[in-house]
Amino acid sequence: MAIRYLKIALVAFVGLQGWLYVAGNLANWNAGLGAIAYVIGMREHAIYPQHIVPALGHGWAVLAFVLILCGEFLVGALSLRGAWDLWVARKRTAADFNAAKTYAVLGPGMAMLVWFGGFIVLGGALFQMWQTTLGDGSFKDAFVYAVTAGLVLLIVQRADT
Repeated sequence: MAIRYLKIALVAFVGLQGWLYVAGNLANWNAGLGAIAYVIGMREHAIYPQHIVPALGHGWAVLAFVLILCGEFLVGALSLRGAWDLWVARKRTAADFNAAKTYAVLGPGMAMLVWFGGFIVLGGALFQMWQTTLGDGSFKDAFVYAVTAGLVLLIVQRADT
């Protein structure tokens, strides 16, 4: 039974992380937008100065920021719904508990899409954000978030017996 409570708590924390980042980004809209504009504008790229895509302007930064916020919101919504579903099923059979994991798997999966797909693949590989101090901090932090979400996903999806 303890592992079920652990799974519930881990999924809830993924959800909380998603919504805390939404709140933090909304509270710091101009700074967040500026950071994204800096990254997709590909300024100060001294290590790999040749780009495979053109630098993007302010309009694209707004779109990217809104997409990030939507992704983080979904991380929270899916994960917290998943934690609730697991909570409701916590005292039921193993089959019922396993069947209740849909959103508890989708939440951390969405977190991996946001922080691995969005920040590491698109931000890191496409826009080369690792070349600057500002971008490198976000790149490294996204790795931590993606990996921890992946670990939660692996733990949660493991079948209860």
